[in-house]
Amino acid sequence: MKMRNTHSLLTAAVATFGILSFTSLQASAAPIETANLTKRAPTWGFPYGSTKVRGVNLGGWLALEAWITPSLFDSTGNPAVIDEWTFSQYQDYNTAHTKLVNHWNTFITYNDLAAIKAAGLNHVRLPIGYWAWDVSRGEPYHQGQLPYLDQAITWCRTLGLKMLIDLHGVPGSQNGFDNSGQQKSSPQWHTSSDNIARTNAIIKTLASKYSSQTDVVSGIAPMNEPASWFGNDLMAAIRQYWYDSYGNIRYPYGTSQQGGIVEFIADAFQPLSYWNNFMPWQSGFEGVILDTHYYGIFSQGGVSRSWDQHVQAACARGNELTSAPLWTVVGEWSTVFTDCAKYINGRGNGARYDGTLPGSTYIGSCAQWTGSGANFSADYKAFLRRFWEAQVTAFERGQGWMYWTWKAEVADEWSYSAGLKYGWIPQDPNQRIYPNVCG
Repeated sequence: MKMRNTHSLLTAAVATFGILSFTSLQASAAPIETANLTKRAPTWGFPYGSTKVRGVNLGGWLALEAWITPSLFDSTGNPAVIDEWTFSQYQDYNTAHTKLVNHWNTFITYNDLAAIKAAGLNHVRLPIGYWAWDVSRGEPYHQGQLPYLDQAITWCRTLGLKMLIDLHGVPGSQNGFDNSGQQKSSPQWHTSSDNIARTNAIIKTLASKYSSQTDVVSGIAPMNEPASWFGNDLMAAIRQYWYDSYGNIRYPYGTSQQGGIVEFIADAFQPLSYWNNFMPWQSGFEGVILDTHYYGIFSQGGVSRSWDQHVQAACARGNELTSAPLWTVVGEWSTVFTDCAKYINGRGNGARYDGTLPGSTYIGSCAQWTGSGANFSADYKAFLRRFWEAQVTAFERGQGWMYWTWKAEVADEWSYSAGLKYGWIPQDPNQRIYPNVCG
């Protein structure tokens, strides 16, 4: 998650380059050898293409985000602690590690997964950073996440849930966002062959280990939200990396035998049409799903929309999904209509909605739109329900959705579990109060 205050960089890049500036790269990345790609793949761990994905992200658990667990960051007493890198760098090792282990033990438990299953969902998307596997270049990150990943897989197996493992941060950062592990002014992943090689090695490790566990691990997302607007060099590296990851995920045994894990490739904030003719099934590519993320709040124009305009924009997204070139899942989205949540634009930063983010224009007070759902008005909760239904209706015109996120300490408007508790998300995802919300 998410674009945050970097949205303005994308807006500027679009104005500078034009969205179509990257299309010349369509043929620039050399695909892997295709001699064996026509072999039929084994059965997927989930019947993608015939059953809709309905899931939720376990955000902020194994990859920290300041806005999801602000208490962890505020407890440091240091305003320079803004991401997991600085959380590890600017605290005594034992102090930081004790906090992390307590967080890993308590933030997501079996009961959370059981509640997800009871809410009629079939997937969880689990974000995790590269540092869980590799800190060999002296990174300050703490390790110890992997037993929790395996524990979550065991819980999912018991409950009958599928898991998408999402590599949320890569060496050098693919977007510069704080949620990539290290906030940076620009991504550096693509500038180093060592960064890319380390990332490929992790994906190989993941695919090798979990290809025998496709009863749970049905997909791997090899990189979250790469920021393509930083230029052609990054976009070329992204495209090649999707090919490399295809080989690593779909052929995990070092032979021509295919595995059963699906590759989820991020749209890199490009229009879905940008990916026309990329990894087409007609050329033998199997088990590729496009992962697009939908938020309408990380721009001044977005937070200026009325409730009806937010609903209309979400419904329009459904029309795009029907013409997507690949099976497409909305891997992140939310019912929020403001950027009012504490630290959502980065620790210490304000919001566009109330004008406290530099360069933004005041629209209204944030007081009634964030915090505990117990304090939300009936009208607000009715909108959240209508917006939830609009997005689910739209996104199921594609292959489905995974909501961001399951829980957040002080921002119930983002929380699926809070939505269930306070009634703006139904316990049965088939239930509709507004059956004609998208016409």
